[in-house]
Amino acid sequence: MKRAHLSILLMASTVLGMSGAAQAQDVTLTIESWRNDDLAIWQEKLIPAFEAQHPGINVEFSPSAPTEYNAALNAKLEAGSAGDLITCRPFDASLELYKKGQLADLSDLEGMQNFSDVAKSAWQTDDGSATFCVPMASVIHGFIYNKDAFEEIGIEPPTTEEEFFAVLDKIKEDGTYIPMAMGTKDLWEAATMGYQNIGPNYWKGEEGRLALIKGEQKLTDEPWVAPYETLARWRDYLGDGFEAQSYPDSQNLFTLGRAAIYPAGSWEISVFNEQADFEMGAFPPPVQAEGDTCYISDHTDIAMGMNADTEHPEEARTFLNWVASDEFATIYANALPGFFSLSSTPVEMEDPLAKEFVSWREKCEPTIRSTYQILSRGTPNLENETWVAAANVINGTETPEEAAKRLQEGLASWYEPQQ
Repeated sequence: MKRAHLSILLMASTVLGMSGAAQAQDVTLTIESWRNDDLAIWQEKLIPAFEAQHPGINVEFSPSAPTEYNAALNAKLEAGSAGDLITCRPFDASLELYKKGQLADLSDLEGMQNFSDVAKSAWQTDDGSATFCVPMASVIHGFIYNKDAFEEIGIEPPTTEEEFFAVLDKIKEDGTYIPMAMGTKDLWEAATMGYQNIGPNYWKGEEGRLALIKGEQKLTDEPWVAPYETLARWRDYLGDGFEAQSYPDSQNLFTLGRAAIYPAGSWEISVFNEQADFEMGAFPPPVQAEGDTCYISDHTDIAMGMNADTEHPEEARTFLNWVASDEFATIYANALPGFFSLSSTPVEMEDPLAKEFVSWREKCEPTIRSTYQILSRGTPNLENETWVAAANVINGTETPEEAAKRLQEGLASWYEPQQ
């Protein structure tokens, strides 16, 4: 009887042990993100691909509204209720989370070797000693155009600024289409689709951006004022009432076929593919003179890090290594055309418009938005002030020189290298 009782106890403990092991493996990781538009892609494509290879690790994608993400995430992190995986915005916002000890150091993550120093720079400390998010994608600036409209009017995509304004003039003279769909009501649209789109061709991309950070150039120097002078010329081609036109208004004007050109970020591609019933093309920001080196804003946009307080660090690191893989890069880039992989391994794109945008990497020098690293940490915030300046210049309420002077004075008021 004693032996039988002992056997039963041993069997029971073995079953309990096996059950405990199974329960220990059954982990759910939650992803915080601002990309609520991507919910279906995560649920239908990305998460199933990961879970198929990693039984016992379940993943839930739990996005917030984009405009509420930073505040919501900060509140959750402070309260200890944030998810295990944190979708990271580039540069200062995520750097601040790392400095607070809320994002873990991922420098030793095996998958990090799949990314260049430039790709990782948006999610590193200033000295590059720690990397705290796995790079996922960048977005590229340029111009999307209505191919049907161009054929009707008999015009070709421009390569120089002279050709660009000649094209705009022909569209305006034809009268069928608004030459260019962009408004100034939302401010950021004028800066992001305007100033940061064409500006790199003036300040020579990284050369000028880094010179500004070092204090070797000022916002009142010609390379930084000239893009505003060009933007002021856009005023005549934006259609009636552009001052009251919001970002969604601009999108609708283009996708409904009422405007011929849309100053764009590549993130528009998937939305436009669904909404426009005409064929689209794209061209990079025109250079000032034929033969000039072209520069594009290939902006490091999105990454993923680990909540330093996660209860499942091993499983979270397993997932992040998968995010760093070629498989993830291929699924993500093709599920979201216009969000381009930052992996060192080239990804074969399927969408023709996305292919056009990413092909510019082969002929143009890449840079990132000039205001995003270091220069918007103080008050006044240079990024937000650039929004105002770009809108004012296009509206004609501030001259390019006045805008540049105001921005320079604001930056110099708190940023020592510019004093």
